[in-house]
Amino acid sequence: MKRWILLRGLMRDSRHWGAFPAMLEQTLGAAEVICIDLPGNGTRYRWPSPASISELVAACRSDPQLLGCRDRSGIVAMSLGAMVATEWAAQHPEEIGALVLINTSLRPFSPLWHRLRPQNYPAILHLLLRRALDTEVERAVLAMTSRRCVDDSELLADWCRWRAAMPVSRSNVLRQVLAAARYRAPNEARVSTLLLASEGDSLVAADCSREIARRWRVPLAVHPDAGHDLPLDDPQWVLNQIRFWQAT
Repeated sequence: MKRWILLRGLMRDSRHWGAFPAMLEQTLGAAEVICIDLPGNGTRYRWPSPASISELVAACRSDPQLLGCRDRSGIVAMSLGAMVATEWAAQHPEEIGALVLINTSLRPFSPLWHRLRPQNYPAILHLLLRRALDTEVERAVLAMTSRRCVDDSELLADWCRWRAAMPVSRSNVLRQVLAAARYRAPNEARVSTLLLASEGDSLVAADCSREIARRWRVPLAVHPDAGHDLPLDDPQWVLNQIRFWQAT
C-alpha cells in the first residue's frame, strides 16, 4: 500500500494519532498518509455525527483529501473507526486494499460486556450525564485507554487544549455510541485484514478481536500489556506487526 488512511474512534480525532502517521510513512515507505476526522470530531466537530456506520463511511469517502485518489488505499483504524473501515471495505472493496483493525469489537461476534467492559460503565455514565470539566473528561479517557502514558501530564495538557478548541458535543458522542451499537458486521472479511489487540485493554476485551479473527479466518497479533490506545502506548510494535504482515 502506497496510501494509508487513518481513522480514530469515539471522541478522538487526527491529532490523537500523535507521531504515528509520520512513523508509518517512514517505516512502511508510504507515499501518502491521510488522517480523516469522523463527523462530530476534530476539524468536523461542528458537524452532526451520523447515527449509522454507513453514513459515517459516506462522510469519510467525501473527504476532500481523497479527491482524485484512484489507487486502492490501506486503512489503519481504531475502535469505532475500525467499524467504519470494515463497512467501507464491505461496500467498496475496489477502493480498499488492506485493513488493519485495532482493538475493535463487532456485533454479533461478541457480547456487550466484552465490547465495553462493565468496570467502565460508572465513569462513562458520570461523564455523559453531567457537565464535567475538560481536564476531568480527558483524564478519565486517558485512564481508560492507556497503560503506559496515564501519568503523562504533557499529553493530558495537549488533549485538554484540543478538546477546548474543538469540543465534541454530548449529542455527537451519543450518536457515535448509537452507530457503534447498531452496526452489524459482515460474516467474512472482504479485503486482506490484520487484527491487532491489547491484552491490557481495559475498555474492550482482547477476546473481541480473537473472535473476529476466528470468524473471519484472518491473522491476529496481541500486545502483552498495552492499553486500548495501542498506537499511543506502543506505536513501533503496531508498525512492526503491519510490516511483518505485509511481508508474508
